[in-house]
Amino acid sequence: MTPEDITERGPPSASLRAEGEAIQESRAVPGLLRHYVPRNDGSFASSDALVTELRAFDAFGAKTIQFEQDGIPYFVNEYWTSCQRQAHSLHEISYRACFKPQLPEFFISRLTAQGEGVYDPFMGRGTTPLQAALMGRRPIGNDMNPLSALLTRPRFAPPSLAAIEARLNEIDWSAGELERRDLLAFYHEDTLRRICALRRFLLTHSEPVDDWMKMVAINRLTGHSPGFFSVYTLPPNQAVSVESQVKINARRGQTPPPRDVAKLILKKSRALLADGPPPPHPPAILGDGDAAHTPFVAKATARLIVTSPPFLDIVQYAADNWLRNWFAGIDTDAVKISAHRGEAAWSLMVRDCFVEFARVVAPGGHVAFEVGEVRGGSVLLERLVWRAVEGLPFARLFVLVNAQEFTKTSHCWGVRNNAKGVNSNRIVVLRRE
Repeated sequence: MTPEDITERGPPSASLRAEGEAIQESRAVPGLLRHYVPRNDGSFASSDALVTELRAFDAFGAKTIQFEQDGIPYFVNEYWTSCQRQAHSLHEISYRACFKPQLPEFFISRLTAQGEGVYDPFMGRGTTPLQAALMGRRPIGNDMNPLSALLTRPRFAPPSLAAIEARLNEIDWSAGELERRDLLAFYHEDTLRRICALRRFLLTHSEPVDDWMKMVAINRLTGHSPGFFSVYTLPPNQAVSVESQVKINARRGQTPPPRDVAKLILKKSRALLADGPPPPHPPAILGDGDAAHTPFVAKATARLIVTSPPFLDIVQYAADNWLRNWFAGIDTDAVKISAHRGEAAWSLMVRDCFVEFARVVAPGGHVAFEVGEVRGGSVLLERLVWRAVEGLPFARLFVLVNAQEFTKTSHCWGVRNNAKGVNSNRIVVLRRE
């Protein structure tokens, strides 16, 4: 087995890791310049120390596989756990195509200090800015989908359960009208009336507790268990069409049961608040624009970017959110989410973003740019990133591949792992010169 085999086939399995012992003698990574980065305690360590840590990393029992291919240094290991729900409870908000909190935590803990800015220009459900807040950093986030801010902002300063319950008691649940009868494919009539009553209330109230309830309700609209407002349907990070739900109902012989909307909001709120609120941290900065044009982020504000851009032709983000957008009062057609069908267009998007990153990342700061293995491994996006940033004021350091035994796959996307879905965390790490 060669380093080329590892790169083309994706992350190592347990057996591949065993064979990887033989690759440990492959040539060392050349050309990593010495520089200094702030650590958790405010002291400084050279990036050589980070590279040394990656080489020696064995927290989960495997040795790091290190090699170079096409001029790109690779470090392969399981750098964070594959176990589900091992992070802070506030992270448990569903959103399609999001990475685990352990990913930004890995880089935040090593490359930033308390109070420094951590930015995600494609924040999705807000994993990176929330983790930054939980670690006492300044959360900075952006996403063209306005749902992202709705799902992220309330978790920086969540209300108490008592405040949530009191606010729910102020709603006239009997005032709901059936605004969309087609949604009866998902909901019992009484449940839909309550959802409509809640929606009308939240669209005319904007206190922090209202924003929290909106976030929770958006997350409970559809799902595959009694913890959601709907009858059995796809997981909560996406919504099928009404026509598809009618077919699901017929195939399963099911009809939507009544649900207690207020009770489910309280139950989910209790779960989210189980680990408590974030500690004191600098105020968050959030936007909803193009990642390549973020004037709301001042120059050199971010010490670290941890992000994952839209991948090549995998997920239709806007279509997945039609029901959430309806509830939130967002015009789905007005949300222009990037969809790049070809490598050239995707690479151009990446370069445009890095031009903007050069403005917002402080000199000496870093970018951890997570991409995936797509199209059955025939396209390795980290190579496109490596080429796209050439000539910009970033030192290309290495690609970190987090290889793990997956407990959740891309099956709910309608694709299989190693086919069209994302197979591994592949993170291009760069330093702002």
